[in-house]
Amino acid sequence: MAEWSQLPRELVDLISKHLSSEIDFLRFRSVCSSWRSSVPPKPYPNSPSRFPILPNNGIAENSWGFKLTKTPLYLITPPTQTASSDNNHGGWIIKLDRENPQRMRLLNPLSRSQFKPLPSNFPKNLDSSQYPILELGQEYTLQFIKYRPRANSIADAGNLYMEKVAVRLEEDGFLLLTIHVSGKLVMYRSGDTKWSIVDDSSLPYDDVILKDGNFYAVDNTGKGVLVKLSDGSAPELTIVGQSVFGGDKKFLVESCGELLMVDKYLSIGPEDDLGYNENVEFYEEFDCYMSERTVKFKVYKLDGDMQRWVEVTDLEDRILFVGDNCTFSALVSEVDCGCKGNCILFTDQYFCSTEDDGGLWKNHGIGVFNLDNGSIGPISSYNGYAELFWPPPSWICSPQPIDAELNELKI
Repeated sequence: MAEWSQLPRELVDLISKHLSSEIDFLRFRSVCSSWRSSVPPKPYPNSPSRFPILPNNGIAENSWGFKLTKTPLYLITPPTQTASSDNNHGGWIIKLDRENPQRMRLLNPLSRSQFKPLPSNFPKNLDSSQYPILELGQEYTLQFIKYRPRANSIADAGNLYMEKVAVRLEEDGFLLLTIHVSGKLVMYRSGDTKWSIVDDSSLPYDDVILKDGNFYAVDNTGKGVLVKLSDGSAPELTIVGQSVFGGDKKFLVESCGELLMVDKYLSIGPEDDLGYNENVEFYEEFDCYMSERTVKFKVYKLDGDMQRWVEVTDLEDRILFVGDNCTFSALVSEVDCGCKGNCILFTDQYFCSTEDDGGLWKNHGIGVFNLDNGSIGPISSYNGYAELFWPPPSWICSPQPIDAELNELKI
């Protein structure tokens, strides 16, 4: 019987084209060097073609431009031979900026800030064949690719601002849904010369998501809608969940096949707020103590048949992650970090570094909200949660310092 590595290159390439999952494709390429060289990496949907700037404008040569960037989120777990070790913690969640293939960056999974510096003994290459890997989700963003300082006003530049992006890949390109600075929904199909504005009377929209091939959005009142775009026609909205008033910011999360809405409650004020530290230099931490801070969350599950949101008071062993440009969830049994479920990890600059964590989380403000008892605080105050993000676990680092940057993730 022939060795798998000796399969004809044409056959290996043909097999790879039938792998729809990105993780399956990456693992397929990791089997051996022969397969890896036979199958080129899949191009990520980082489109160099320029997007229209304003929803009704075409593409002009002197305009600013966007590119669509996909950033995957992975859960890496310990190798089987070290899984029972008392000295290693469980899974490690990473977000990889792969825009520069020669020098990848590790980002905070809930924002786009970079974790650095890497430990001196961090491996130069990460080989997924050595670790069980689960893809938790993807973050899509629109990034500028060209700067033209010819905007007539600050308002013109403001029109470039886009919120979270939901993307559906299609055979001949992609379709995306995002939120314009006006709060309205806008859609764009690759190859089009203008955006399609969803013109309705809803309050500003807070979030968008792709679930089971369908686009969903939620406005500031909690009204959930299904968004459809047919060829040659205007986008259509169908209400799937009636308004839920209460919080200040709504997020959509797919979790265990369900569509959840996370409702964030905000407050402003320094001295009587949770976590206020009178010893911190006022101006140094002004942004943390005088800006809005998160005080609690409520979670709802979509009941599509009844067109309503049903409150969820117990997520059981699920952990929800609410980031700046992405949301995702994981099971405690998957991350195996010694922490409990039924909680939400979220970004909030109020929970920036304190003296207690030695500045480890400076510029990475992450909080934890526990649905069991309503407690809330910085991630550094909750055992097990911080280790999900940083520092890298001991089982992934080399015994000896290698003084190298992360150049490649071999997956």
